[in-house]
Amino acid sequence: MTVIVRALRTDGPSAAADDAGFAAVRRACVPAMLATSASVAFDRAHAHPDSGYRQLIAETGDGEIIGTAQVGLAHDSPEPGQGFANVYVRPERLGRGAGTLLLRTAEEYLADAGVRTVYTWVLDTPADLAFAARHGYAARRSAHFLRLDLAHGTLPPRQAPPAGVELVSGAVYADDARPLFALDAESVADEPSDVAAEFTDYGHWLAETWRHPLVSRELTTVALVDGTPAAFSLARTDGAGRYASGMTGTARAHRGRGLAKLAKNDSLHRARAAGCTDAFTGNDAGNGPMLAINKWFGYEICGTEVRHARTLD
Repeated sequence: MTVIVRALRTDGPSAAADDAGFAAVRRACVPAMLATSASVAFDRAHAHPDSGYRQLIAETGDGEIIGTAQVGLAHDSPEPGQGFANVYVRPERLGRGAGTLLLRTAEEYLADAGVRTVYTWVLDTPADLAFAARHGYAARRSAHFLRLDLAHGTLPPRQAPPAGVELVSGAVYADDARPLFALDAESVADEPSDVAAEFTDYGHWLAETWRHPLVSRELTTVALVDGTPAAFSLARTDGAGRYASGMTGTARAHRGRGLAKLAKNDSLHRARAAGCTDAFTGNDAGNGPMLAINKWFGYEICGTEVRHARTLD
């Protein structure tokens, strides 16, 4: 069967069909990562100009979209020459060459852009790991996907904040989110990763993160210490009952006080009250503190990905 790889179309009814097909493949391959047609289009429209971000699809001769790739440069890393190519193919459509063609196209694009090291997330299955090894990728760190049943599970009860601490909805910062940007930047800088990231562009963060169609400001919770944001849990929802934690972090000066747990618990209660039935999150396998927090909430590991890297010739 013939398979071709191309970029997503960006105008007219064909663009809407491409976005829907791209999102459907992502949901089929990685259910814990929220994806909608609107989020696919938004990610493309608001990608940083220095990221060289591209969305590729693999489709059969009859127009069925069976694979996707997200490709770009690690523009927010202090080390140049790094990029990423995350490839997914529908489980029932494996073995048709779509993954190889997507990866080859992505690598050629990144090489032309000056990338030397390509990073990719690979599902922790024998077939996926073997695919990565055949194409010259070496395993690095692992990360877990976790799921919490909000519809039938039991959340820890809400706890009264300690003296000087107040919990507020992220909607409080709808018009001026700069305090949350500073908090997010500090949290990301300390997050375990192969590729260091530095958030310095508030305008881009505002457009790409805070105004993302999956982000729910109402379900986001911020913990204030003496009126200043000290911890937060960013909420994402797809409008179909699925909730995901975009980022949960605490300012360095306030760590060790349980503020992240307090904020996340409040956000989960908000989500359940709003009708969300499934909660997802992700953690680096070596991030013991956050894994312990999520286990306390009742999250269970539902999947694992392994970060791989390859140096391009």
